[in-house]
Amino acid sequence: MKKRILSLLLVLCMCLAVLSGCGGSGDDDGDVSDVKTIDNLTIAFSPYADADQIITATEPLTDLLKAKLLEKGYDVNNIDMSVGTNYTAVGQALAAGSADLGFISGGNYVLFSDDCDVLLTALRYAINKDSENPADWNDGTIEENTDEMSTYYRCIILAGPSEKGQELLAKVNAGEELTWDDLNSATWAVLNPTSASGYIYPCLWLQENYGKGISDLDNVVQSDSHTTSVARLASEQVDVMVSYGHIRIKNAPIWQSEFGGTGEMVNDTGIIGVTEGIYNDMIAYSKTSDTMADENFRQAVGEAFIEIAETEEGREIISVFSQVGYTFGQDSDYDGERAAQELLKTLEE
Repeated sequence: MKKRILSLLLVLCMCLAVLSGCGGSGDDDGDVSDVKTIDNLTIAFSPYADADQIITATEPLTDLLKAKLLEKGYDVNNIDMSVGTNYTAVGQALAAGSADLGFISGGNYVLFSDDCDVLLTALRYAINKDSENPADWNDGTIEENTDEMSTYYRCIILAGPSEKGQELLAKVNAGEELTWDDLNSATWAVLNPTSASGYIYPCLWLQENYGKGISDLDNVVQSDSHTTSVARLASEQVDVMVSYGHIRIKNAPIWQSEFGGTGEMVNDTGIIGVTEGIYNDMIAYSKTSDTMADENFRQAVGEAFIEIAETEEGREIISVFSQVGYTFGQDSDYDGERAAQELLKTLEE
């Protein structure tokens, strides 16, 4: 009897060992078969900063991206990263398929959107004011950055401390609609016609509300930078300037010391117009790239970038692009940019 029990126990142990071995072998084979090999992934960066600075900052990205993609079932043998000689060169590389992914602006994307598409939209920290009603911005406080991330920013029309600037501001704060004559009687500081917040979107705002553009204004001064426009506003050389919505966050502390403002910037200035949202830059993928033709791989790449950006090391890397994260985007998000490009065409005619 004892021998029979021992024999049964021995057989049972052998069966368990065989089953365990089969299970382990099956799992290992499954892991290997599930991983797909990608020979090469080519990424082109727009020249947001000096090329050497970008290459140095993004060097750790190669290993991080390989590791993340391997977790998602893709073994990438080589990741080739480069910086375009200019913004257009990156769009051309995407169109030709010589770059699989490109870090590009919305305006550049629209020019090449027949041959590339949006994968991710970059995120930046939002500010605490986002209303399209300018009076809502004039609550006696300077705008502040928040911990929330945003896919877009707005452009504002900022009135200064001059008599005319304060006259326009008073009408807005009283709930009165500004007329074209009101705006045309002021002197405006703008940037060159390729600047989104310094020209294009304010021009769209004028067209949508008054059927006219910046070129129709009688008194316009072109500045070489937003900082120059702030200086002109403080010294009352101009009555109104156009810029991105967080312009006062940066300049309020030095409004008096650097620009000669006679009072606090929050008291000397106010918003009289707010444009629609301007979508942030993106990571686009090439439609002509064989590597990016796999929708599952595109999804994995997008998730990898999002997850990397959520780490301290990842945030440090993408800070060279003034970005803080990513979210999946879509082509229609950039319809405003298409309108802007159409506007640019009419300006060039």
